[in-house]
Amino acid sequence: MADRPKVTAWADQIAHAGRPGPGGPGIAKGPSLLIAGPTGTGKTYQAYGAIRALLARGVRLRWEATTTADLHARLRPRVGHDAERDLRSLARCPLLLLDDLGAAKASEWTEELTYRLINHRYEHMLPTLITTNLPTDQLRSALGDRVASRLAEMTDRVVLDGTDRRRRTASAA
Repeated sequence: MADRPKVTAWADQIAHAGRPGPGGPGIAKGPSLLIAGPTGTGKTYQAYGAIRALLARGVRLRWEATTTADLHARLRPRVGHDAERDLRSLARCPLLLLDDLGAAKASEWTEELTYRLINHRYEHMLPTLITTNLPTDQLRSALGDRVASRLAEMTDRVVLDGTDRRRRTASAA
């Protein structure tokens, strides 16, 4: 479960804004959350913890999780695959966890896909959990002005610090 106050506050806010439904509240429109910090500081753990917190609060939700590297691989043009349909599905998903934003090699194509996804979620106020290793002051240079501007407006931010917990665990073994 998420243990950072800003992460649990975000989950509370999303849970309270839920749409009424027969099986309990459903996820509604609301703010997104950007969790930034160095490798191994628990960003992904906190993001999944936020999803677990929503489920524990009885929020019914359809959600999807992907890393940006997997997102770009999934949307890469290939015969017999409708990448546009996949992009629309991710863009419209009621809750999306976009892990490791900025980790994929930048190109015009990856920048355009990232922009289209973030822009749709921004325009429709769809809650998005985003993790990144990039310091927040480097988002603009790594992701482009359009994406960074939307992220600045649509997200609450949590910055984690510390050492890589995976390395500590590996050295203790």
